[in-house]
This record gives sequence, structure tokens and C-alpha cells, in this order.
Amino acid sequence: MGIIKALHDSIHGSLADQWLEVLEADNMDGTTVFTKGVAVRRDRRNNNKRGNSDVISDGSIIHVYPNQFMMLVDGGQIVDYTAEEGYYKVDKSAAPSLFNGQFGAVLKDTFARVKFSGTPSYKQQVFFLNLQEIKGIKFGTPSPVNYFDQFYNAELFLRAHGTYSIKITDPIKFFREVIPRNASRVDIRQINEQYLSEFLEAFQAALNRLSLDVRISQVMSKTPELSAFMATELDESWKELRGFEVLAVGIASVSYDEDSKKLINLRNQGAMLGDATVREGYIQGAVARGLEKAGSNSAGSTHAFMGMGFGMNATGNFMASASASNQAQMQQQQAQMQQQQAQMQQQQAQMQQQAARQAQQAEAGWLCSCGHRNSGKFCAECGKPKPAEPEGWVCPKCGNRNTGKFCAECGTAKPAGEWFCPECGHKNGAGAKFCPECGHKKD
Repeated sequence: MGIIKALHDSIHGSLADQWLEVLEADNMDGTTVFTKGVAVRRDRRNNNKRGNSDVISDGSIIHVYPNQFMMLVDGGQIVDYTAEEGYYKVDKSAAPSLFNGQFGAVLKDTFARVKFSGTPSYKQQVFFLNLQEIKGIKFGTPSPVNYFDQFYNAELFLRAHGTYSIKITDPIKFFREVIPRNASRVDIRQINEQYLSEFLEAFQAALNRLSLDVRISQVMSKTPELSAFMATELDESWKELRGFEVLAVGIASVSYDEDSKKLINLRNQGAMLGDATVREGYIQGAVARGLEKAGSNSAGSTHAFMGMGFGMNATGNFMASASASNQAQMQQQQAQMQQQQAQMQQQQAQMQQQAARQAQQAEAGWLCSCGHRNSGKFCAECGKPKPAEPEGWVCPKCGNRNTGKFCAECGTAKPAGEWFCPECGHKNGAGAKFCPECGHKKD
């Protein structure tokens, strides 16, 4: 017993002449993972009114829509399947066709390991699995989940809720391991209790791994990493054992318990008061608020200021000492900032000098007529020899080339000691008796 692919154009004509059925998936919505095939057309001339609904007529047509996996089941065992959309004809004399579609060898391997029998029986059924992404599966942490934050150096606790999605990757394995026996339709919410518990365990493990690098306040922005962690944690138990995997995780909100909020606020306040400028402003503000409160005292500002004077005498030394400490720290911070700015300026100057040296090196050498700049005697691009430099010397003041002892343009005397080789034109120092470029002896 098996199925063969039927041509769309020949289906309608053949159905008009035979007592056949057309089977399709029954009510498959976005959260349905499994459903039974039902007859959507019966020929009115069919006199077999007492026929068994669990017997599929030879030659019946099965219509498979996109993203559906169809299984032909005989006596509780899969005898043929298809993962490709189209029309299929039931042929009880045919061997299994096994249309693998996008799954390739995965389904063949699973089918071969199970070794389903093709022996005909009295109960034949068609089932469909949903290959679309099953979205909107809700999750939420029933109790706060611990999250050790490296930044705060504290064990914090958070609650999270959101949704995740799954996708069936091995339909035959999913049918055998997940779908309850004798079920005719299964919604993911009906079987999600066990998987939700496993999901939350993996969610805890993923959070622990995420806490190594991510602050608790950044968890909401790390959903892609969290999805990858979840997939890694659940691959073995879900994909390998049950034939489906986590495709995406969406966190709707993250909240902290009261103790965690207090710790976070305390840490943030301490970090702010560690800045001498903020701390000095806090002290000055406290004094100003005290003066304002004293002035609005209903018992009279005189009594209030007298009481405040006693308080200031008692705490004056502390306030003065704290303010002096803040001022010293502020000066130290300012000196550090100035030092850092000086270092940055020095680094910028060094970078500029290095860039200038590189530019000079790039401009050094001679430019060939082909446009290539060279440093040797011949062009590395076209092989032309280096052109001989004109005789004479170049005035360092105006740039004019001369042959005498004085510049003919501005009268500047010829630089002492330097000489140009008459053979190759190379400029040589005063102490050089031979040209290092061609070996010519100084005249």
C-alpha cells in the first residue's frame, strides 16, 4: 500500500466517474501540530452508505497543502508519507513512494530505523503534521529566577514572561514520541505542560550563561543571544529525541523582586556618590534644604535657626572635613583629566609626525614617465632607467638651479660641502669623495 503523485488536471475528471474520496487536513490553525485527514468530497452516486470511515478506497485522492506533512497509516503503522505539496493517489498495490521534500535523508533514516510494515489491515487513516513555525507559546517564571550579575557582584532575582516558537524538524519522530495515541487532533497547548517545565529549566541555564557577560538591565536587549542559548540547551532533548526545536524566544518583560531593586538602587547611589563633584553637590544641597526647612518652621524661624546653629556646631567639623575632602578629590580628578588630555595631545602629535614621515617616504624617489614612483635606478613597472638629474645645485632659498657659486635668481651662496654627481646627479654630502649611487669620484 502506498501513494503515487497525481496530475492536477486529471483529478477532477476521474472523480466524476468513480466512487472516490478527497482527503484533506481537518481544521489546522496556527497552534495545531497534528490533525486527522477527513473526506471533503463524496460522490452523490456512491451507494456505499454503510462504508467504514477507517478504510480508504483504492484510488482515493489526498490533497497536501504547503507546509504540511502527510502520513498514510495502516494498522497504526506508517506505510507511506510525503513532505511535498500536491495531489496523491492511494494505490494499495504500490510500494511506499517516500516523498521526502525538504527533509532529504532525515526522513528516510527515521523510516528505515523504525521499519514500518506495509501489510494491509482493516484500519487505514491519513494524518497531517503542521510544518509551519508554531508561534505564540506563552511562558512565564512562576517564581523569581536567580541571576548573578558580575557588574553588581550580587545574586539578583528576576521574573520574565514572553512567548517562544517551535518548528517540527523530524515529523516521523515527532509523531511517534510526542503525539498521544488514538488522537485525532492535537493543539500545542494540550501537550505543553511537560515541555514548558523543560523550557523553564533551559531558560534558567541560559540566563546563568548570559550573566557571565551581560548586566541584568541589558537582558531585554539580548533576546537573540538568549534564543541561541535556549536552542543549544534544548537541542538534545527536543530535536534529537522528539523531532522539534526552539526557533525563537521573545521576552515581553523582565522585572526584579523587591530585594534586587534595593540592591540595584543602593549600588547606583554608591556609584554616584563616589564622584566627588556629585558628593559635594549632595552636601551643599542638604545644607540648602535644611536652611529652607528652618525658614518655613511654624514655630518661628528664630527658634529654628537657633536649633540649626546648635546642630551645625555639632556637625560643622564633619561637614567642613567632608567638603575639604571633596574639593581635594575634585582637584585630583581635574589634574588627572588634564594629564589625560596632555597624553592624548602628545599621542595625536606623534601620529601626525608619523603620518608626515610616511608621506615623505611615499614622495621620495623618482617618478617615471609611466607614473610609477621608484627608489632604484630602473622603474619597477616599465624598466626605464632613472633619468639623469640636471647639473648644478638647487638654491635652498628660491629653488632655482644654478651652476655657479651664487644663485642667479636671488644671490644666495652655494651651500658649502654638498655636491652633485655629474654622472648620475645624486646629491652627496661634503665629506663624500665618491658618489654612493654610481661610484664616480668627486672632482
